[in-house]
Amino acid sequence: MRLPPKQHSAAKPATAQRLLIALTSIMLTSSMATNAEDIGSVDTKFNLLSPDDSIQVASFRDSAVSGVTCYLSSAQKGGFSGALGLAEDTSDASIDCRQTGPISFEDTFEKGEAVFRERRSLIFKALKVVRFCDTTNNALVYLAYSEKVIEGSPKNSVSAVPLKPWIDPTRPVPVCSYK
Repeated sequence: MRLPPKQHSAAKPATAQRLLIALTSIMLTSSMATNAEDIGSVDTKFNLLSPDDSIQVASFRDSAVSGVTCYLSSAQKGGFSGALGLAEDTSDASIDCRQTGPISFEDTFEKGEAVFRERRSLIFKALKVVRFCDTTNNALVYLAYSEKVIEGSPKNSVSAVPLKPWIDPTRPVPVCSYK
């Protein structure tokens, strides 16, 4: 009995195309400056001869909105692989954003615009923060989540900053809107 000739699958070109898209995406998003300032950390798991697992706390300012500071906590994998930057950190993160001065918009922005990105594994995973505008309640909304090239995580955290006058009640309240 003779078998029919082997059919070539179209999966190989699709896989190559996904890889090319992933690498392009990594190169484009890795250039985003994070400018995060380390606030502190706590150890969560003791490792005898290598760095401990920890929770890091950092702050960053939104470059398009002056007067807003966000505080981000995230889990960091320790051990030898973590020290060498080879470990994949978990998707756990929390964000809280606050008005820390008079709010003004440096530029218009898009819905869901990325304001922060941090690599969470050697290549394929990142922690991102994006900004939304709640036009009904006149507030800025920041969402932190983990993004993976193939499949992201549903773990997320959200924080809202109502747009209010800062100390001087005679100063006009900025109005949140999109392009």
